[in-house]
Amino acid sequence: MENFQYFTPTKVLFGKGTQVQVGELVKEQNCKKVLVHYGSNSAVKSGLLDRVFRSLEKAGIGYVSLGGVVPNPRLSKVYEGIEICKKEGVDFILAVGGGSVIDSSKAIGYGMVNHCDVWDLFEGKQFPVGCLPVGVILTIAAAGSEMSNSCVITKEEGLLKRACNTDYGRCKFAVMDPELTYSLPQYQTQSGCTDILMHTMERYFSTGKTMELTDSISEALMRTVIYNAKLLMKEPQNYDARAEIMWAGSLSHNGLTGCGTTGGDWSPHQLEHELSGMFDVTHGAGLAALWGSWARYVYRTSPGRFAKFGVNVMGIANHFDDTEKTALEGIEALEHFYRSTGMPTSLSELGIKVTDEQIHTLAFKCSFQNTRTIGRFQVLNMEDMEKIYTMAR
Repeated sequence: MENFQYFTPTKVLFGKGTQVQVGELVKEQNCKKVLVHYGSNSAVKSGLLDRVFRSLEKAGIGYVSLGGVVPNPRLSKVYEGIEICKKEGVDFILAVGGGSVIDSSKAIGYGMVNHCDVWDLFEGKQFPVGCLPVGVILTIAAAGSEMSNSCVITKEEGLLKRACNTDYGRCKFAVMDPELTYSLPQYQTQSGCTDILMHTMERYFSTGKTMELTDSISEALMRTVIYNAKLLMKEPQNYDARAEIMWAGSLSHNGLTGCGTTGGDWSPHQLEHELSGMFDVTHGAGLAALWGSWARYVYRTSPGRFAKFGVNVMGIANHFDDTEKTALEGIEALEHFYRSTGMPTSLSELGIKVTDEQIHTLAFKCSFQNTRTIGRFQVLNMEDMEKIYTMAR
């Protein structure tokens, strides 16, 4: 077992109708003026924003709003939010949405506190010294940003997708009402389930020491997501299934499934960030399209780890005399699950036909212009990245 630090300061309110308590939650933070940040008009049409506004008014909290966040949130919207916050004297940011809205809110919070161009934080030119407090009303179970330290933003110029991950960006509270996810299309629901699985698998696939308890938690979480993702294909308004998925999304990315490990691999995420940066695809779907190729490229580093995943998570038979066969069947089983929920397992299934030149560009960007490697399970250089993108075609 490796040494580890586990930090989860986010207060969680989980259950039906909990969004009406948001005013009191903000009041507990001793804040006076809120930026309510959201994505599409669905938050308006559903009446959710009106309920949020009434709760803030009841608590005596002033507010302004900014909508228009899109998947793979844009730096230009972050700049717009920073300008509004400065003009209006905002001291708290409330994200009403999923991972994209939360990440945009965190980036605005970083931009309000740090005396530099906020993009410098995402390029690693400056290190954050703080963040305006952020809270969230979650409407999509996927990214886990509501309890994680992560924040990912896309810069339109150059189509660069970069992360800024610090504990300053952890949300003060997260309001989770599974009923708010009822209206999601199946594709978005299942993309979210894929993202949740991948946040766990990134930490699970490790060649170093692991903690058996953490492994067991991770395996149970993945089995739970797979079971309920299948259930939601048939019963999209099953409250218990929605609740299981929503809670799994938070636990998959708040650090719990990485306790006692070497910290995770994260190569599939790095590879996908460039894919969605260039082609603007849904993050979870992009992960599904790439994962099998990454897995087949690296599994020989520790076939026993992939075999354990196949047996304990995917429920395949253990070929005790052929670990490699068990490992490959585990990979195939997960891809079969992805296809059963409408997720792609290749770039062509994702609707992308990449050229050799585009593959080179993807790898060049992912390797930061051929200046870095990625991954811990197996270290990948730019040439490796190109091979994985090519396999994924």
